[in-house]
Amino acid sequence: MVTLCVLRHAAFPACCVCQSCAFMPEAAMLCHNHHKQRPIWNMKYNTVLITGASSGLGQTLAQTLARPGRTLYLGGRNVQRLEETAKTCISRGAAVHLHLGDVADRAGMDAWIRSTNGLKLVLACAGITGGTRKPQAPDGMPYEPAAQIYRIFETDMMGVLNTVLPALDVMQHQPRGTDGMRGRICAISSVAGVVSYPGTPSYSAAKAAVDRFMVATGGNAKKAGILLSSVVCGFLNTPMVAKNAFPMPGLTDVNTACRRILRGLGRNERRIIFPLWLVAGSRFMDLLPIRLAEAYYNNQPTGAAGSMPEPDLS
Repeated sequence: MVTLCVLRHAAFPACCVCQSCAFMPEAAMLCHNHHKQRPIWNMKYNTVLITGASSGLGQTLAQTLARPGRTLYLGGRNVQRLEETAKTCISRGAAVHLHLGDVADRAGMDAWIRSTNGLKLVLACAGITGGTRKPQAPDGMPYEPAAQIYRIFETDMMGVLNTVLPALDVMQHQPRGTDGMRGRICAISSVAGVVSYPGTPSYSAAKAAVDRFMVATGGNAKKAGILLSSVVCGFLNTPMVAKNAFPMPGLTDVNTACRRILRGLGRNERRIIFPLWLVAGSRFMDLLPIRLAEAYYNNQPTGAAGSMPEPDLS
């Protein structure tokens, strides 16, 4: 029998990590103190909006944040998977409102975000990826189809703007909390955004734009009590990369990634980086002369032409 964690003591809530202390106030006190540095459980955000909540990182973040007293606004394009996410979140005590739509729909996103009753945390997780195709002629070059390029920019870059800009406006009209903050907005970038990687040109460019926008705009937003954070991460074991036909260095479990992101937000980190060694190495590669970097990249199986599945462009 599994015992759900509940609030057992006015001063010391039962630990949300260790089920065994749920009905033991003394143990709960000790365990709560032990885990008090885990903002993943201690967040005060009572209203959270997540895009890309129907799968992968967005889904995991939604399920992790689900708890009594918290309202989740979840967006996605796949109604069946979105409803499955909602069921799990509701079973954990959260109130859930679903939005079936595309982040590339500027008007639809604006209307949805402004219809919420205020927001304390926004997580822009929706995104797609895609690599180059094999040459179509013996003397041809690897290429990205134009439709894929446009769709990646529409989703990964414009989709973030369609989420962040109305959220910023909503938060600016909210009162500051006791910590001086009005809210937090986090967008998922990628280690691909710190390099000019020939295997994923448009994805790298879109994620670079997301990171630069979030960090640069964040310098102004913090004056209004709004934290903007960019997540620069490596490969996550989500459905988006499941069919990649190449080794993925630094592949991170999505639950580990979720904990790292929420811990970073709790620490007010403007740029949340993991794995650090992969991002640091990629930064170094981007400092090299282009010909040297390309000589290395073009001899790697990672992102070789034809090694990534074609994304859903619908």
